[in-house]
Amino acid sequence: MKDATSSVRVRFAPSPTGHLHIGGARTALFNYLYARHTGGVFILRIEDTDRERSKNEYTEAILQSMRWLGLEWDEGPVFQSERDGLYQAAIERLLAEKKAYRCYCTPEQLDEKRKLAEERKEKPMYDGTCRDKDLPAIDKPYVVRFRSARDGATEFIDLIKGGIVFDNKELDDLIIRRSDGSPTYNFTVVVDDMDMGVTHVIRGDDHVNNTPRQIQIFTALGYPVPAFAHVPLMLGPDRSRLSKRHGAKSMTEYIHEGYLPEAMVNYLARLGWSHGDQEIFSMAELVEKFDITDVGKSAGVFNPEKLEWLNAHYTKESDPAKLASRLAPFIEARGYKPPDAAWLARAVTTLQERSKTLVEMVDMGAFYFTDEIEFDPKAAEKFLTEDSIAPFARLLDRLETLPRWDKETIEEIFNEVLEELGLKLAAVAQPLRVALTGKTVSPGIFEVIEVIGKDRVIERIGRALAYIEAQKK
Repeated sequence: MKDATSSVRVRFAPSPTGHLHIGGARTALFNYLYARHTGGVFILRIEDTDRERSKNEYTEAILQSMRWLGLEWDEGPVFQSERDGLYQAAIERLLAEKKAYRCYCTPEQLDEKRKLAEERKEKPMYDGTCRDKDLPAIDKPYVVRFRSARDGATEFIDLIKGGIVFDNKELDDLIIRRSDGSPTYNFTVVVDDMDMGVTHVIRGDDHVNNTPRQIQIFTALGYPVPAFAHVPLMLGPDRSRLSKRHGAKSMTEYIHEGYLPEAMVNYLARLGWSHGDQEIFSMAELVEKFDITDVGKSAGVFNPEKLEWLNAHYTKESDPAKLASRLAPFIEARGYKPPDAAWLARAVTTLQERSKTLVEMVDMGAFYFTDEIEFDPKAAEKFLTEDSIAPFARLLDRLETLPRWDKETIEEIFNEVLEELGLKLAAVAQPLRVALTGKTVSPGIFEVIEVIGKDRVIERIGRALAYIEAQKK
């Protein structure tokens, strides 16, 4: 067993029966920040004892999501499915010490006990039929139950909620090994925490009712009880428990939709935790400022618009080269040719101001990534007209012989053409935007011309002229 006093040791323990959803991601982040803030150890444990529902692809999705968020663990991942011998040894020890016992009550008998309790308007609990019989192991199905305290109370100081007290009379004798020999959740997590030297348990407050049972098991096994912090659950805008209908998704979905990990981390941290009036935090700032006692006692309310706003902020402020490397897989996923990294960074500088997500950036900048430009019918009807032939032809002539291809030179030539033809910028810029992008909305026209490149611009203007001529027939 590891020395639990050597350092703060916190663990995040997801169940691989699905992807890492936003509530679990926030809990993971709080565990990570607490470990880093205190100079402790962050442990990742996969609670995969539910073999029918646990799948390798779910585990991989959890690991991918953790890495995407930047929550690198110090130890693990440890898999409960590989630790059955440890659990069985602890169960046998409790049996030998009379702190657990075999129960041969059948499911039918237990159902009858529950019905009688309900008829008497009592809490359905195991009545302890086998508790004091010291029954040996025989060739008959049985479970092993933990001998819970009957008198007094189980108390603990929650680092978020404060003092919590449970009357031991409300706790029946928990099953710690099922009739098929498999250990149960409330037992395995205690044995794992003991073995890993866990000193702090930070989890959702849907686990509060599990805590007194686990405290009693820690005590029975002679191990110091860790500190507990139960994070309030997240709610939807209608104040009901957060679900898909509120727009909440798994981290995998947010990754595929083009959200940035910095934005997600910032958003999750602020869902229930605060530091003054500050809204924008880097990971380094979060590690420096995070205090678990600053987590609020009330539930955080999920606001997808706030997440989108934060993502737009981080997209706008990102280094173009780094953002380009993140954008490249989304471009390829659309079937576009992988772009040159340096060129893509230049394209990104024109798009990041207006884009909320990487997916939106690909949509907005599609005209950069493909030459198969389709004109929006309404835009073409309004702007690709005979009035555009003269300025387009004059621009083509000048652009073909342009010695330098940069925004300043392009703008200079553009202004010369406008002056020569006696036109205002709007009379040419919007038709040219449609010719180059197929749409009426794009980044600045001179930036667009520069990034698309000389040969492609000339080809697209020529195509627009051919389109206008075709409409005349």
